[in-house]
Amino acid sequence: MDLALLGRTLMKLGEAAIPTEGIGAHGTGAQSVIIVAADIRAHPGTPVKDVAARTGFPQSKVSACVARLREAGAVETRTDPSDRRRTLISPAPDVSPRVAEVRSADIDDVLTRALEEPERLNEVKAALSLIAEHLGPGALTRTGD
Repeated sequence: MDLALLGRTLMKLGEAAIPTEGIGAHGTGAQSVIIVAADIRAHPGTPVKDVAARTGFPQSKVSACVARLREAGAVETRTDPSDRRRTLISPAPDVSPRVAEVRSADIDDVLTRALEEPERLNEVKAALSLIAEHLGPGALTRTGD
């Protein structure tokens, strides 16, 4: 199995399922925002520099993604008390309406269109749920990444 290709396919399907109505144009793509959000969930209280190092994105791109996530109410930022030049980023303690909307997005239509055998939708969704249960945001921290 080509895990990297599967990951890219799942990322693109996830992007396609995200509701975009009413959010306007942004300078950052959904994929970048998703990657940065996942990194912040796995490493709460982290500075932009560290997110950039882990994701391979330039700091300017991470900052743009963080701004978009902050606008959506998905993250909070605060000044690092030990170095006032750094900003620390953490997941927001409460789920914002925008985050709730994205999390509740219906993936059935996107998956049905992507499947060679659409009648297997429920089987594929069950498999994805199992994968998500075992390989959630904490999986990368367990691998040392």
